[in-house]
Amino acid sequence: MHRLLILTLLLGSLRVLALRAEEPVYEFRGVWVATVTNIDWPSQRELPVEELKKEALRIIELHHRLGMNALILQVRPSGDAIYPTPLAPWSVYLTGEQGKAPGGDFDPLQFWIDECHKRGMELHAWINPFRASLHAADSLHLTHPARIHPEWTITHNGRLYYDPGLPQVHEHLLQVLTDLLTRYRVDGLHIDDYFYPYPAVGQVFNDSASYLARLNFEEPLSIHDWRRQNTDRFVKASHELIKELRPDVRFGVSPFGVWRNRSDDPRGSDSRAGITSYDHLYADVIKWAREGWIDYVAPQIYWSTRDEAANYIKLADWWNKNVEGAQLYIGHAIYKINGTQRHWDRPTELADQLRYARRLDKVSGSIFYSHNHFLRDNHQLAQLLSDTLYRNPALVPPLERSRDVNIPSPSAVSNLQHKRGVLTWELPAEEEQENLRFLLFFSDRDNREERVVTQSTFYRLPPTLGRKRRYTVQVVAVDAHNNMSPRSETLRLRF
Repeated sequence: MHRLLILTLLLGSLRVLALRAEEPVYEFRGVWVATVTNIDWPSQRELPVEELKKEALRIIELHHRLGMNALILQVRPSGDAIYPTPLAPWSVYLTGEQGKAPGGDFDPLQFWIDECHKRGMELHAWINPFRASLHAADSLHLTHPARIHPEWTITHNGRLYYDPGLPQVHEHLLQVLTDLLTRYRVDGLHIDDYFYPYPAVGQVFNDSASYLARLNFEEPLSIHDWRRQNTDRFVKASHELIKELRPDVRFGVSPFGVWRNRSDDPRGSDSRAGITSYDHLYADVIKWAREGWIDYVAPQIYWSTRDEAANYIKLADWWNKNVEGAQLYIGHAIYKINGTQRHWDRPTELADQLRYARRLDKVSGSIFYSHNHFLRDNHQLAQLLSDTLYRNPALVPPLERSRDVNIPSPSAVSNLQHKRGVLTWELPAEEEQENLRFLLFFSDRDNREERVVTQSTFYRLPPTLGRKRRYTVQVVAVDAHNNMSPRSETLRLRF
């Protein structure tokens, strides 16, 4: 079962947490876990398999305790992979040697998926599709596609890229996605801001040959519009592949935090960013969302609420106003806390960002970059989340596309009863219990609400709810797509 409890049964007991008004029932709470250059995992190359597992479990357990419900794991950092596949060599960041497998039959990606699902967390596979190698001078393994097909690649600013203008590259990448989606029960497929490379002073991305070649077969476009067309085609094809193979998988993109500046386009944001997603990375994510090619957008709004050239509040407002057709999450730069940039020494900066995002009507979650920055001096970010903002578990927002394939929501439960400290309820006879969980809502006379999630059709009331207090209780069923049933009848109790 790949979508399990949001609140995991540990040692036979359930955590029951007091609900605060600012904590929504549906909220995406994710963390990027980077593998490139050993940023987050593994901590170093050549670790034994048992150490690889221990480090992964420490990461998963930490974020489960903090209230996260998704991890976004970088599975293809630079043309290689952290899982066995005939389409790419093993990553150098695992074993120190590209193409060398970790010991035994250990499959890191499967391990991450299994351990996340045990705890009710989603695992999204994060890929960097067009990055062939982090350094152009790297020695590539014999099985690396960039070594087999050097004609697919372009060297730019010391790095090796696949040319997004080549149909052969797109075909290869779609094979990569097919392999991932058919062999692994990932919950999401995630691409960050790297489509075309970031511009570099004095450097030109030399794709003129593929540009001129395509002009012979297609309508004339400027090289900039042609590049955007290339990324459009890749994203659309990826969407169609996911919808065909795994319609339950959510497809997301986390673009650079500025789409366009208003000075270049009246539709753009009130910002003065030197780089924009549309003009420099050729990623028109607003179009992708509008066309329904992606399920969520997570702009990397990596500026503070006090920045002037690019301001968090102004940018969050802009994305909230302009994203249509996809869910909107906000990417937060926790790596900047207590860093060298101005304003990031404010103890309340992240809390202010999260609270502001929750007030925006289209924002339904946050993602944090990256894991390791939860482990340092960060103005007690972990305590802020676990004790306050993420004190209660949240469900990942339902995948809107699931409604397109006519997946019905669960039926309401019935016959809610309380006997000797145990709540019980029943499912309709035609309802299958497999993959269902149940969300219980407790409200006291002061309208303070508490909630809990369980996998069973009964719940033993714990003393932590409070003695000699009156509650009303309702139960909803939640399916594997996080769709909720109508609420049950209300039961009044005192214990």
